[in-house]
Amino acid sequence: MSDNRTFIEMIAPTVDEAIADGLRDLGVSRDVVDIEVLDEGDAVEGRRARVRLSIKNESEPQDATAQVARQALQELLNKMRVHAHIVAQWGEATEGEDRPLVLDVEGDDLSLLIGRRGETLAALQYILRLIVNKQLNTITNIIVDVESYKSRREQQLKRLAQRLAEQATQQRRTLSLEPMPANERRIVHLTLRDHPDVITESVGEGEFRKVTVVPKKK
Repeated sequence: MSDNRTFIEMIAPTVDEAIADGLRDLGVSRDVVDIEVLDEGDAVEGRRARVRLSIKNESEPQDATAQVARQALQELLNKMRVHAHIVAQWGEATEGEDRPLVLDVEGDDLSLLIGRRGETLAALQYILRLIVNKQLNTITNIIVDVESYKSRREQQLKRLAQRLAEQATQQRRTLSLEPMPANERRIVHLTLRDHPDVITESVGEGEFRKVTVVPKKK
């Protein structure tokens, strides 16, 4: 093992449990560590399993950023007494934004991390961005998701936007979506930005702000 690796040794009743505990404490996914079984344990003899997890050398700065973000998010989850696994990957860059680092939290009964209309999840993402950007002295576009909730919600909003655009065009009248947070309104605006028959506008104030779909005048 090289000295420039971060590692941890864990002891548990079984090898699988020791590995899971080590991944959780390091705040990483299994694909970024080397696992060495030091002792498989023996239930008959009452000997527990012991493993060593070593984080692989990362050559790209992006991977170092992912590691810092994973660890910071894991610490936040630990303080919230939430047991979960974090999967990190770099998403595709969109117009006007850098390539995002997506941290997807996986586990059982994680609805409390999402909250009403995703408010808890948005707050968790905001706090994590502050922590990571302060530690790295940079600005990183970090997205925190729970069981791919945001991905599913984005696809749902895109389908809804297209459906309302068709209805607004056919009925020749303005239609409104329910009030939603700024990031969700943005998805609707971008989805219909190049639509030939409608335009979108945000109306209302604060938590009641919503998107309207307006037929173009012909």
